[in-house]
Amino acid sequence: MLKNKEDLIKLIRSDEIMMEIIMIVSTLNLPDWWICAGFVRSKIWDTLHGFSERTELPDVDVIYFDNKNMDENFEKELEKNLVTMMPTIPWSVKNQARMHIMNDLPSYTSSEDAISRFPETATALGVKLDKENNLVLTTPWGLDDVINLEVKPTPYFTETKELAAIYEERIKRKNWKSIWHKIKVHQLHL
Repeated sequence: MLKNKEDLIKLIRSDEIMMEIIMIVSTLNLPDWWICAGFVRSKIWDTLHGFSERTELPDVDVIYFDNKNMDENFEKELEKNLVTMMPTIPWSVKNQARMHIMNDLPSYTSSEDAISRFPETATALGVKLDKENNLVLTTPWGLDDVINLEVKPTPYFTETKELAAIYEERIKRKNWKSIWHKIKVHQLHL
């Protein structure tokens, strides 16, 4: 049963593919790096739904924060490096020091700050290895929503009608309920 961060760390550590992905990303030695969003959320929801097969991910989101090198081409080179190491994974690498520009948002101060401003609390999750190879989780809005199979907006996405509309459009487009039937999606009723 999943109840807390320790349970989640055990769950991830017991997943050979997840650990291989995490180990490979750690070799890039990126500043303030995390593997986030669906990589963690889908593992939790698959487990809570009793799926014996892993849900296929549209991408594995690798983020980092480097305000000294915000060249998007560098991110593409990192993706190519990851593909050579693990070609079956749909890699996505993004420097959060520049992503606020793409999303027309105030600048982020770190990768964890960026994760805290993801649209849904159940997606605002990240995992990485520390220097001693211990798994570390970031859960800026806690684990309750994701463990209770609830999709809610992060507080940031309730601040304006425009941000709320982005949340609403995204949950419709993602259509997670078609995969994980037990989840409860909270609408904002604009």
